[in-house]
Amino acid sequence: MNAPNTAGWRPEMGDAHIASEETFTGNRALMLEERLIFEIGDTSTTGVDIDPAPAAASRLGSLARADAIGLPGLSEPETVRHYTRLSRQNYGIDLGFFPLGSCTMKHNPRLNEAVARMKGFKDVHPLQPRETVQGALAVIDELAHWLVTLTGMDSVAMSPKAGAHGELCGILAIKAALEARGEDRKVILVPESAHGTNPATAAFAGFSVENIPATEAGRVDLAALKARLGPDVAGVMITNPNTCGLFEPDLKAISDAVHAAGGYVYCDGANFNAIVGKVRPGDLGVDAMHINLHKTFSTPHGGGGPGSGPVVLSAALSPFAPLPYVKREADGSLRLVEEETAGEDQPDSFGRMVAFHGQMGMFTRALAYILSHGADGLKQVAEDAVLNANYVLRSLEGVLDAPFGHSGPCMHEALFTDDGFAEGFSTLDVAKGLIDEGFHPMTVYFPLVVHGAMLVEPTETESKAALDQFIGALRSVAMRAKQGDPALKSAPHFAPRRRLDETLAARKPVLAWKGDKGE
Repeated sequence: MNAPNTAGWRPEMGDAHIASEETFTGNRALMLEERLIFEIGDTSTTGVDIDPAPAAASRLGSLARADAIGLPGLSEPETVRHYTRLSRQNYGIDLGFFPLGSCTMKHNPRLNEAVARMKGFKDVHPLQPRETVQGALAVIDELAHWLVTLTGMDSVAMSPKAGAHGELCGILAIKAALEARGEDRKVILVPESAHGTNPATAAFAGFSVENIPATEAGRVDLAALKARLGPDVAGVMITNPNTCGLFEPDLKAISDAVHAAGGYVYCDGANFNAIVGKVRPGDLGVDAMHINLHKTFSTPHGGGGPGSGPVVLSAALSPFAPLPYVKREADGSLRLVEEETAGEDQPDSFGRMVAFHGQMGMFTRALAYILSHGADGLKQVAEDAVLNANYVLRSLEGVLDAPFGHSGPCMHEALFTDDGFAEGFSTLDVAKGLIDEGFHPMTVYFPLVVHGAMLVEPTETESKAALDQFIGALRSVAMRAKQGDPALKSAPHFAPRRRLDETLAARKPVLAWKGDKGE
C-alpha cells in the first residue's frame, strides 16, 4: 500500500485547480449540470403542436381543476436528455462497490433477472385459476424445500414480504404458541447488538421489550440473559451474525436457557449470507428466523424495491404458521390453502398476514440463485463474504479504530469508529470524502452501540482489485480526517451538489416547486 500523500490528498488540489472547476455551463466534461425540469421548460409552451380541445361540459363538478396544471413544456429530446442526465448522477451496484453494512448490496446475476422475466412468471396473477399457475406454485414449493433444508428447520412461511414483516410473522407465531399453552408472557428480550427493527416488532406485537447488554467482545452477555429469564419472558430476539458483524458463539447455550425457561428463540436472519451453507440455525435451537431473499439470495435491493422475507419455523412453532401455504394434493397437483379448516394441516394458524402469497419475482430469483450455485457454491458465498470483510478489517489496521478487532475475525462486515480523528472531524466527514473518491459511503452511525460507527460490508461478489481500490480510498480519506485536512470539512467537492444540511432537509423538506425561489 502506497503511503498517503501528506502534502495534499491529491496532487492537483491546489487553488488553481479549484478555480478551474467553474465552467460557463456548470458542466464538468461529461458530468453534465442538470436543472430542475421546471427550470428547463416553460409552462406557457409545449414540445408538440396540439389543436385546442373542443369545448365540452365538465362531469367533475366541484372537483374540476380551477388553475392550469403548471407542467413545463419540453420537446421529446429535451425530456429524454433530462431524465438520462439525472440517471447518470445516480450511484448503483453496476457502477461500483457498495460498502453499505447490514444491507448486502451485491451484484445480482443477470441469469436470475432473465428467469424472473419469463412470461409464465412475470405475467402471473394471484387470482388466476390454480390449474393455470401450477408452475408458479411449484417454484414456491421447491424454494420452500431448499430454505428449510439450508436452515435445518421444520417448515417455512413464504408470504412475509420483507425482513421486518418476517420478524412480525415469527413473533406472532410465538404469541399464538403461548396462547395455546394458556400462558400470558409479556416480555421479549432483545440484545443491544440486534437489528433495530427487532424491538419495534416486539412492541408492535404487544410485548414489552427489555435490553440485554453486550460483552466487551461485542457478543450477548450470556450471564445477564440467563439472570433475566423467568415466567414472564416470552422469548428472545437475537441477530446472528449480529449487527457488529460478529458471530454469536453462545447461541446454542442461549437457546437451551430460553427453552428451559419456557420461552422461544427468534433469530434475525438478515445476515444469513455470512453463514449460509456453513451453519444451520435449526441446529442452534432457533425457533423462528426470517430470511431476506433480497439480501442472501439475489434480488434487487435498495431504493425501495420489493423485498421478500420468508420465515422458517421449528417443529414447536410450525402449527401456528400463517396462511396461505402451498399444499400438494393426492393427485400431485398444488394448491394454496387460504382458510383455517379443521381438516387441513394447520387449524391453529394465527391467520393471514397478506392478501396473497408473497413476491413471485423474488421467489423465482432466489430459486435460480440457489440452483445455479448448488451446495458448494452457497457455502463459498459465505466463505468469500467473510474473507472479504476480514481483508478490509485487517487492511485498515493502524488507520481506523476497530472496536472489536481484538476479539477475533469478523463475519461479513467490518466495523470501525471515528476514534483518533482530529478535533472537529467525524464519521460524516469521511463519508462525504468517499463521495469525492467515487464511492457510495458505508453505513454510518450504525449500530448505535458504537460511537461514530462505520459499518462496511464488502459482500462475496467483490474482487480483490475492487476491495484494494476501496481500501486505498478509505485509507486516504481517514488519514485526512486524522491530520485535520480543512478541505475535508466541505467535501464532497466533485459531486453534482456540495454538502447539504441533511438535518434541515429531513425536518423541512421542500417538496413542491413554487417558482424561481423554489420555496
